[in-house]
Amino acid sequence: MVAVIGLGNMGMAMVKRLLTTGHRPSAWDLDSAKRDAARDAGAVIGADIAGSLSHLTLFSLPHDAAVAIVLQEALPALRPGAVIIDTSTLSPRAVRGFAGQAKAQGVFYLDAPVSGGPAGAAAGSMAMMVGGDGAALERATPILQHLTARLLHIGPSGAGQVAKLVNNLLVASHLVTAGEALRLGAAAGVAPEALLPVLNGASGRSAVTEVNWPRWIIPGTFDSGFSAGLMRKDVGLALELARDLGVTLEATGRAAALWQELREAVPDEADFNHLSAAIAEGGKT
Repeated sequence: MVAVIGLGNMGMAMVKRLLTTGHRPSAWDLDSAKRDAARDAGAVIGADIAGSLSHLTLFSLPHDAAVAIVLQEALPALRPGAVIIDTSTLSPRAVRGFAGQAKAQGVFYLDAPVSGGPAGAAAGSMAMMVGGDGAALERATPILQHLTARLLHIGPSGAGQVAKLVNNLLVASHLVTAGEALRLGAAAGVAPEALLPVLNGASGRSAVTEVNWPRWIIPGTFDSGFSAGLMRKDVGLALELARDLGVTLEATGRAAALWQELREAVPDEADFNHLSAAIAEGGKT
């Protein structure tokens, strides 16, 4: 059996995906409404976190502090040999500490952040970047292959988080630069709708021009399921990592700063694609 702790957009999507692939996961969230929604979908809801765990447990939590709290309750309740797959995006330093706590209890903790959003989780097409014990990952693979199209073992504990933070720093930067470049094109009389097919058939393309702009920005739906606040958190973790390592980030650092400077125009609760649209429409750059 498999469990999912944390039933936000990603966690709930993983629960539903597991249900469609023949599994009946147990699940838990502090929010009773989310627990009810998971129960209605077919998941098993325990009385508390300890009663909702399994030998393979997926975490989908918002930040380091939430993971620390859940681990305090989960680790004493897990049997030796159990595997935690933490899909949250966290500080590499924090997850190394979490892995150490788990190891002391005979439990494997793998940091396994994901890319692809709720739609990817629902379709089983996410990329998962894993740090930690390779043998534990191999044991978890039969379940994880239902959730992912790319399951990548990056290296030791924390390596998955490093990969995710580098990825999201690039995404955050690409949203800034795409918005600015498309604003230039529009000022010169060529609309984004006309420019995007050119960019996506040439060397200037990125996932932002190939996916984000056509899917969420041009149609104006802005329903990716990933908020500006979550991107700001991830960018902040990337900047923290750079400071810890003494690495200077010139271009990506400036792009990261814009995510803070445009907080009023694009609040944390807004879809993260609004930032690129705001820049394209004349926002500060």
